[in-house]
Amino acid sequence: MELSTQFSTEFIKPMEAWDSISGMGTAEVKNASGEKKTLFQNVLENAVEQVRLTQEDAEHKEYLLATGQLDDVHSLPIAEAKATLSVEVLVALRNKAMEAYNEIMKMNV
Repeated sequence: MELSTQFSTEFIKPMEAWDSISGMGTAEVKNASGEKKTLFQNVLENAVEQVRLTQEDAEHKEYLLATGQLDDVHSLPIAEAKATLSVEVLVALRNKAMEAYNEIMKMNV
């Protein structure tokens, strides 16, 4: 009997009140320059930057192919597929953001 009460006090702990979390719901991230950005803004900027980088890579490989400097020809279709995919992801993010905005506008306050 003594053993069972010892186990219950070790494993069952009473619930404690949580401290409030400051800034809850404002998910902010600091970038390298120290300015605060929302998480959504950060994700969107990263998506735009990824589109830019993949487009530049595909264009550079097209230039190398046109000038005969591209050794591995298979890398061009791969780079173009990456660029296409990154644009599709950006468009999907934009569509979801617009859909969420429209749903918020429909809400009654």
